[in-house]
Amino acid sequence: MFDISALKEMKLPELQEIAKATKKIKFAGVKKEELIYKILDFQAANPQPGDQPVSQENRDADRNDSKQKRARIGGSNRPGDTRSDAEPARIIIEPRQNSLFSEEPGVSAEGEQTSQAPEHKERRQNDRANFKKGRFDKSNPAQPARENDDNREVPEVKSEAAQAVEEPTAVRNSSEQISNNDQPVDAQQNRQGQKPKHQHQNQGRGERTEPNQGQQQGQEFRDADFEFDGIIESEGVLEMMPDGYGFLRSSDYNYLASPDDIYLSTSQIRLFGLKTGDTVKGVVRPPKEGEKFFPLVRVLKINGHDPQVVRDRISFEHLTPIFPTEKFKLAERHSTISTRIIDLFSPIGKGQRGMIVAQPKTGKTMLLKDIANAIAANHPEVYLIVLLIDERPEEVTDMQRSVRGEVIASTFDREPQEHVKIANIVLEKAKRLVECGHDVVILLDSITRLARAYNTVQPASGKVLSGGVDANALQKPKRFFGAARNVENGGSLSIISTALTETGSKMDEVIFEEFKGTGNMELQLDRKIANKRIFPAIDLTSSSTRRDDLLLPKDTLQRMWIMRKYLSDMN
Repeated sequence: MFDISALKEMKLPELQEIAKATKKIKFAGVKKEELIYKILDFQAANPQPGDQPVSQENRDADRNDSKQKRARIGGSNRPGDTRSDAEPARIIIEPRQNSLFSEEPGVSAEGEQTSQAPEHKERRQNDRANFKKGRFDKSNPAQPARENDDNREVPEVKSEAAQAVEEPTAVRNSSEQISNNDQPVDAQQNRQGQKPKHQHQNQGRGERTEPNQGQQQGQEFRDADFEFDGIIESEGVLEMMPDGYGFLRSSDYNYLASPDDIYLSTSQIRLFGLKTGDTVKGVVRPPKEGEKFFPLVRVLKINGHDPQVVRDRISFEHLTPIFPTEKFKLAERHSTISTRIIDLFSPIGKGQRGMIVAQPKTGKTMLLKDIANAIAANHPEVYLIVLLIDERPEEVTDMQRSVRGEVIASTFDREPQEHVKIANIVLEKAKRLVECGHDVVILLDSITRLARAYNTVQPASGKVLSGGVDANALQKPKRFFGAARNVENGGSLSIISTALTETGSKMDEVIFEEFKGTGNMELQLDRKIANKRIFPAIDLTSSSTRRDDLLLPKDTLQRMWIMRKYLSDMN
């Protein structure tokens, strides 16, 4: 029995074959919908013979017929077969579903075979239609009548397998070609791809298909899932956003926004107590669909220490500053005449706040480079940062190639906002390292140009000093320069900066006067000495360090006093 949904899934030629098998339905020139309702009306008026009750005598007769059919399948001599053994068995293929619409209740063994072959093909085409939709209907409409008949269940399965083997290929191909011509191209391609598998199953297992074949076919072209979590380790300096999350900025891009940024969530920042400037090393994973940045999966190190240790640190503002007590050794390896003079006349200690006061073209950049190389060679435990603000690009390249340290630069072709941003994040990074007990040295060139950038960015307050300097503009560069200190019980931040004088700008003079009394070490360069091509052009009598008695040995300090007395008399 067919229901309306099964009939609507069939094509018009299939419906016409079913109507032809009934021998009572007129199908010539009839549309598909009308033909479906005619078939349904015919089924209602003529129920299947399998639905009628079967007596015990009929069951015995059917059992005898099934035994004869098994003898026929095996190829043995069956009664009533007058054909010779050499002649191939010929089977007349009746129109499909003949057993559904047959009016005679009793059929012969040969009639059963001819009627089961179209039924077998009909179920196979229904399974193909269902396979195209990715599902299988386990309840075939034509099966309940056969399943209820216990006596005919096993013989029918075997006879269907025999029919599939003995059916001529020409008849099978012709019937399938008629139905294939009316189907869409993609459905035909899908069925051609599945046809060998169905035929193999029909011949071996008697028209049984597995329900997960559609899922296996769908998974054939699925991309492989690769897991990259826990493979890549990255490091950066944290910059906090106003919303609570942050990004790890890369030093390759001077701590500005870049494609290498790593996202940190608010929960991670709160869990480890992170601040702006923390150097975080951790494991990242690739961004998923809808994400822009590489997120941090696991934190390994914070400022070179374990995350559990850093969480209980004391903030930089609450550390106790003291005078420098340990001197940088500048007169040993990689020493020059410049570093040896500085080491005697104005020694630099850990936590020094030094200023190199220089006129234009006196060799301050070369002097800064010599100091950086001497510190890097003799003190590998010190974290060295060279910060170049508003400098020439060629000087930046030369510094990067000749100094063994981290060089952060913002050239004069950049905006003043970038100068300020880079200086702030470098200062915050240095503070976080000092909180964890590290010794940090910042070589700044120059603090005058940094103060100019702060003055440009600062909103107008209405109070302007001479030279066009805003009254509040110098507070932030003073805070930068004043952060240098030696911390009690470990850690120090040393800042050696250059200040320009006699440039012809009144603003530079005001800036220098503001910073003149804030440092505890001063190194004066003289333009007259530089004009004589004597380098380093250091004014020895004007250069000195506060509390140098804490840095120099007692005998060396006494000899230096004698030297200074003779030098002062020579002037």
